[in-house]
Amino acid sequence: MGFRENLKDELTYQDITVKELSDRTGISKHTIDHYLTKNGSQPQAELAVKIAQALNVSVESLVLGKDFETPKKKRNIQELNKKLESLSDRDYDFVNRIVSKLN
Repeated sequence: MGFRENLKDELTYQDITVKELSDRTGISKHTIDHYLTKNGSQPQAELAVKIAQALNVSVESLVLGKDFETPKKKRNIQELNKKLESLSDRDYDFVNRIVSKLN
């Protein structure tokens, strides 16, 4: 898959609109729409970096489709860590016992 398909997939996965991505990156909606069209071009490196940062994925995953799941998995682990940190000691111990049974 190429940039267009990878970007479409990521937008769908994260449930982000082109308008939202435009707001996050400062790249015009028209330009992003162009990247998503069948005959659209790939962005310049600087813009690809902005898009990747806004989506919290690697540029390589958008351009080449490699390591596509790794940034998502890292993000999910970070989210889980935040939730674990907010648990009471009792709840944390309970979750820890459950997780230890999974190994």
